[in-house]
Amino acid sequence: MTLDALDWRLMNDWQRALPLVSRPFQVIADQLDTSEACIIERLKGLLNSGAISRVGATCRPNTLAASTLAAVAAPEDQIEAVAQIINAQEGVNHSYLRENDWNIWFVATGPDRAFVDDILRRISDQTGLRVLDLRLRRPFNVDLGFALDGSNALPAPRRVVEDIDVGEKDRAVMQVLSEGLPPTICPFAEVADQLGLSEAEVLDRIKALAEAGILSRIGLIVRHRALGWRANAMCVFVVPPEEIEACGAALTKVQGVTLCYERRPEADVWPYTLYCMIHGRSRSETLDVLSQARVAAGLVPYEYRVLFSTKCFRQRGALIDIAKKETGWT
Repeated sequence: MTLDALDWRLMNDWQRALPLVSRPFQVIADQLDTSEACIIERLKGLLNSGAISRVGATCRPNTLAASTLAAVAAPEDQIEAVAQIINAQEGVNHSYLRENDWNIWFVATGPDRAFVDDILRRISDQTGLRVLDLRLRRPFNVDLGFALDGSNALPAPRRVVEDIDVGEKDRAVMQVLSEGLPPTICPFAEVADQLGLSEAEVLDRIKALAEAGILSRIGLIVRHRALGWRANAMCVFVVPPEEIEACGAALTKVQGVTLCYERRPEADVWPYTLYCMIHGRSRSETLDVLSQARVAAGLVPYEYRVLFSTKCFRQRGALIDIAKKETGWT
């Protein structure tokens, strides 16, 4: 994959805050001193090469849809077979092999909690394995953005408006954004045509969802591994309940730490409550960041584990609205 300075700037600067206007790629082109046609062609190239998975949005967990992080301990000789069973389930949008006895980790999403429960139950029934259901308790940063320029450009968490009036149109809009916008001159108009809405309605709803913190970001979704960040680790800590808020907030300020959240433990086998992701180009780089993070966030006294990802089985947008699923632009 050959990328030039414009590709890197496009991917670094436009992971968030895609202009919510009729011609967003013209606005980007103006800021990058190039043409709209050039930006659209660059986006097509980045999509085709796998440098980015889509131009779209991420939805804050458990707002418009339900989700959980889950894991199984697959026998070494059954890893591929178990991964196939997991990825065959409608609603599994991320799955990875990680260095741990609990070795296949995945995210299950769906329109409600019952849908997610059914996914986990089917996986357990079909594999004969226990499934850890590690539900989100508190997000500190779930933006999913990643600074490619080495800076710690994580945004402050968006405020979530609890009383926003959410309708089925909002779920349909978010489903399309989760799957990706078309790299065309007027992408929001194409979304509107698909959903039977006007372009103005689509843009108004996206802005409302963003202002409410339900839409956590909209822009280019990069594939870290394809871009050289292959030493990616999920780091988990056993933190006393009264310390989690302070430690989690501190973790989000450490350069190199991306996702950070509190999850429900399963005390008999998985007591960890505070999670973060660290993306690095090498294992030593990732472990250096972890050492700094443990000190900066006051985590040195607490038990922890580092689970490096060794294979990505799946990475795609979440299932939010079944009626509008798989309407992406191919």
